Amino acid sequence: MGSLSALERPLQYPIARRDDIIIDDYHGVKIADPYRWLEDPDDEEVKGFVQEQVKLTESVLQICDAREKLREKITKLFDHPRYYTPFKRGNKYFYFHNTGLQAQDVLYVQESLEGEPKVLLDPNGLSEDGTVSLNTLSLSEDAKYLAYGLSTSGSDWVTIKVMRVEDNIVEADTLNWVKFTGISWTHDSKGFFYSRYPAPKYVSTFLNELRWGCSLSRHNDIDRCFGEFNRLELLTALNFSYLSVSLLCREGENLDAGTETNANLYHELCYHFVGTDQSEDIQCWRDSENPKYMFGAGVTDDGKYLLLYISENCDPVNKVYFCDMSAFHDGLEGFKGGNALLPFIKLIDDFDAQYQEIANDDTVFTFLTNKDAPRYKVVRVDLKEPSSWIDVVPESENDVLESAFAVNGDKMIVCYLSDVKYVIQIRDLKTGSLLHQLPTDIGSVTGISARRRDSTVFIGFTSFLTPGIIYQCNLDSKVPDMKIFREISVPGFNRSEFQVNQVFVPSKDGTKIPMFIVAKKNIMLDGSHPCLLYAYGGFNISITPSFSVSRIVLTRHLGSVFCIANIRGGGEYGEEWHKAGSLARKQNCFDDFISAAEYLVSAGYTQPKKLCIEGGSNGGLLVGACINQRPDLFGCALAHVGVMDMLRFHKFTIGHAWTSDFGCSDNEEEFGWLFKYSPLHNVRRPWEQHPEQPSQYPSTMLLTADHDDRVVPLHSLKLLATMQYILCTSLKNSPQNNPIIGRIDCKAGHGAGRPTQKLIDEAADRYSFMAKMVDASWTE
Repeated sequence: MGSLSALERPLQYPIARRDDIIIDDYHGVKIADPYRWLEDPDDEEVKGFVQEQVKLTESVLQICDAREKLREKITKLFDHPRYYTPFKRGNKYFYFHNTGLQAQDVLYVQESLEGEPKVLLDPNGLSEDGTVSLNTLSLSEDAKYLAYGLSTSGSDWVTIKVMRVEDNIVEADTLNWVKFTGISWTHDSKGFFYSRYPAPKYVSTFLNELRWGCSLSRHNDIDRCFGEFNRLELLTALNFSYLSVSLLCREGENLDAGTETNANLYHELCYHFVGTDQSEDIQCWRDSENPKYMFGAGVTDDGKYLLLYISENCDPVNKVYFCDMSAFHDGLEGFKGGNALLPFIKLIDDFDAQYQEIANDDTVFTFLTNKDAPRYKVVRVDLKEPSSWIDVVPESENDVLESAFAVNGDKMIVCYLSDVKYVIQIRDLKTGSLLHQLPTDIGSVTGISARRRDSTVFIGFTSFLTPGIIYQCNLDSKVPDMKIFREISVPGFNRSEFQVNQVFVPSKDGTKIPMFIVAKKNIMLDGSHPCLLYAYGGFNISITPSFSVSRIVLTRHLGSVFCIANIRGGGEYGEEWHKAGSLARKQNCFDDFISAAEYLVSAGYTQPKKLCIEGGSNGGLLVGACINQRPDLFGCALAHVGVMDMLRFHKFTIGHAWTSDFGCSDNEEEFGWLFKYSPLHNVRRPWEQHPEQPSQYPSTMLLTADHDDRVVPLHSLKLLATMQYILCTSLKNSPQNNPIIGRIDCKAGHGAGRPTQKLIDEAADRYSFMAKMVDASWTE
């Protein structure tokens, strides 16, 4: 069985109102949604619910003995200088650096690698609490200008500014309502391409009297539950009858960007001229007939072509159009003030594969693609003969070709993922033939800084026991060597204290699932150790070895074993591995994770009451589903910013893009898949499911943040209210003694851009909760 409560007495949970008249009809299946009102972040009742949960969680954390010790140790280990891979633009070098506990990393510039570094952009001066972060940046070809995007409180919304590199002067340019964008300069340094959405609409609805089929008891449900607001006909379509309705719509006004939940639709590609107002930007591409399409663009290395990448969801597939900018008689200025879009030519006009440009020689383009190659390959095409494609680097039999960069004129540096370990090779750009394989340890490539015109490449590397190394590689050498350019040292960390193993665990259907296990050296496999098991399993994303201060502290001082299971749904073995954990086969992810947990118990690393599972975003969904399916197997669960309402996720912000991995409840067949595992809809009392054995849910912490506009907080809030009601407050003497709590952060988002102190505080909170719940003892 799972955990026996670490608390002396059951918690007194706040009572959340249940609106039992909210019932939805999904293809003839009636499903109640009593906490629909928690979907409105601006509602005073929702704010009250959040404050009560914050107080409850703090009361639990105050009795977690390891909290302050963890905060102290994590802070101490975090306090070390960190450097990131340098990159060259013009004749200058740029890199990020953090002295240790700075809230945000600082961007530096050097005239040469040996030159005196100068601060170019320090985000720490942009807010008192460090919650303004750098989201994206791009330097003009001559390094005259820096265009950079700032995010506030972790929101995906970005404001783009422009700085002169020579004197750090910030221009007046301010580009708002930018999201999911890159920045790509034209080579004349006059401006850049970027992507944005129309400003979100703020809607205020006043209803003097409202009645409809299943009756919404609060007017905010109308405001927040539907993707597009400014449509009176929506009321009629949903069988509303009303006496008076007043809709007040204002675009972008009075919004705390990142707290709204309406769907992100009608992405557009724009071009901004430096020194002009955003209202004068050229609208380069849009598609009003396909509001869910998203657009990204890149200028080729020769400055001649603009490539347009079009996607409609998170699947690794895209369309590719190109535009010959050298053919513009008046340059991009000729499109000012007009309504004409750029004259793109379609190279790939269907969503059957992914294409990413590596290099071009005039009209001859080299791409990385998964076309008929689920583990990816390198191909070439001449724009003059767009139907004739040739393979340059064929698909590997076993390894995934993760990335490829053109370097040193006629070469490319490629990265393979081989059983979740990186392999780096130098290949001939024209023929694809292997020239050199660079020596690397087991670990991950964190960044490659390389341009075709440069002979020097910088490679960032990390692993579970390697805080960070930046290698410098001279490709002019007959045999390129991996010279250490910078190495990150963490005072007080000794890698010889730990061991790392990789095992392959058979899942329910026999598929071998790789798992890394990090522990103190020479531990006894007697089942006595606390254990933290982490996984993601979605969206073709690979979880590879990386260094974590907080998990090192957990292992060293709390005796924990830390594990990463590379379950299906990720990209560790290519697109087939991804598809094996998507859509109708999503249950494979949960089976893989459960099998990994069972292995850790059977192999003697831990026991159920000492096993904690953790995951974020799609991994939060994973944790939510697994505690529903096997509550007996875990002692503790940490679910970060999880997608928990699988029937309504597509209605909020960018959720519609996730239907490629999950499906959509609007489709009857897909509704069947989703309803079976949706965390919100599958909370059951285990003591009623299995009355023959004492059982309850593991101690659970759901983590979310008020500015998470990727996976909006309503997912965690609704599941929190549901679990507390079904397992705890609905019964007079519930067997559920393990706490069910929510950590709800303020001025924070999905995770990116979080200041250092917030990272430390959250780690101390969640791991002290884990330590208390699995009865882990602190040792120095």
